[in-house]
Amino acid sequence: MRIRAIALAFLAFVTGTSLAAGPAVVVGGKKFTEQQLISEMTSQLLRHNGFTVDKRSDLGSTVLRAAQENGQVDIYWEYTGTSLIIYNKVKERLDARQTWERVKQLDAAKGLTWLAPSRANNTYAFAMRKSEAEAKGIVSMSDLAAQVNQGQHLKFACNAEFYSRPDGLRPLQERYGFRFERDDVLRMDGGLTYLALRQGQADVSLVLSTDGRVSAFGFVILKDDKGFFPSYALTPVVRTAFLEQHPQVATLLDRLAASLDSDTIGALNARVDVGRESIEKVASEYLASNHLLAQ
Repeated sequence: MRIRAIALAFLAFVTGTSLAAGPAVVVGGKKFTEQQLISEMTSQLLRHNGFTVDKRSDLGSTVLRAAQENGQVDIYWEYTGTSLIIYNKVKERLDARQTWERVKQLDAAKGLTWLAPSRANNTYAFAMRKSEAEAKGIVSMSDLAAQVNQGQHLKFACNAEFYSRPDGLRPLQERYGFRFERDDVLRMDGGLTYLALRQGQADVSLVLSTDGRVSAFGFVILKDDKGFFPSYALTPVVRTAFLEQHPQVATLLDRLAASLDSDTIGALNARVDVGRESIEKVASEYLASNHLLAQ
């Protein structure tokens, strides 16, 4: 045992590494590709900077938020519009900057700190197959509403959450003045909406605007010409108590956030969902290629 201890001490000396575990951090994430990617990037970044990371990246949205408020999760990346509408119940229409400022203020009272937002805006959107949208002359949500109001039976695929959430299907239909027939709304797992549209089981599908499958599958996003959907800027949120103990985390995450925009995160998502690359590989290559691991 003595010889082993001496060997380990020598290894630490020659490599310049510490045998002591770094400060513990719990990194959370939601259960879809983009969130799993950003939680993996965050975990790798923090490990590289000496933290011992416990990653929990397969949580539901409300469960994850509650876990952070309760001190069980230290860091995860949230969307500004989700906090504004779902967690803070704000109904006022705000632009992107106002949305971030409002949630930063409101969540500060709950012990959460919103860092600088990325330029990745992962808003909900409606998509159609490009060929069908062109054939029907549908470019915008208003065009879609007009078609439905003229008697077109267009099958719409969405997840159960969007069907019932306060920034979801019902208020959207009220804003645009139309309503899908009950039998024309297909509720399913979020990932299946893309396949339903691609395979012709649906004519219109709910998508996330930064999902790599949108362009890969030949979809076109309908213009939200009445501005229904708020900004959903992907932003790191940290428990204030944790950040006060480890202020260097803000600098690390601000650099990562500044490197991301909608096209960038969309391309990374596509590497996983279309190219079938591993999340760990895509995350590590992105951090390295953008020099985010440099000391």
